[in-house]
Formats: sequence, C-alpha cells, structure tokens
Amino acid sequence: MIKLKIKSGDTVRVIAGDHKGAEGKIVKVDREKNKAIVEGVNMVSKHTKPSAKSPQGGIVKKEAPIQISNIALVDPKTKETTKVGMRMEGDKKVRFSKKSNQVL
Repeated sequence: MIKLKIKSGDTVRVIAGDHKGAEGKIVKVDREKNKAIVEGVNMVSKHTKPSAKSPQGGIVKKEAPIQISNIALVDPKTKETTKVGMRMEGDKKVRFSKKSNQVL
C-alpha cells in the first residue's frame, strides 16, 4: 500500500483527465484502491428504480472516485498546486507545502 499525503478535507485540483482544472474538497479517500472522491468533480448519472427511499426514482447525479495520481493538493497560501512533504516538529510529524513551506 502506498503512503498517501492527502487527507479528507484537503482542497485539490485535478491535473489530468476529463475534469482537468476542476477544484474541490476531498470527501473520502480509499487507500486500498488509491482513489479519492472529490466534491463536485467526476459527476456520473445513476438511474434508480422507484423504492421506499426514493418513491420518484429517476436519474441521480453523484461523485465517482478519481485516481489519486490525477489530483494535486492546492497550497492554501499561494492557491497553486504543490507537492507535500513530511517533517518532524518536536515530537509530531507534520505535513507541509513544498512551495510555501507552510504547515498544512
């Protein structure tokens, strides 16, 4: 399993694929499949039958997972994509932006 440097709640930008340039917050990260669900990105249509939960049925839009290699973290200070590094501050290991050297 790969060591991931992104977490739920991080703001990311899509750097490859059909949704290149789109930004959003990470809702969920699947470490087993190396995929993440990004809010408002990679929307797919799902056809649903009427049921007790949704008596109307119809077409539902939802986010689909996107490969982690296709997203990059957005630096909160410069608003540009950045790489993430790890360093020790005292006894804690913290993530930091390599562009602005700011702790995330």
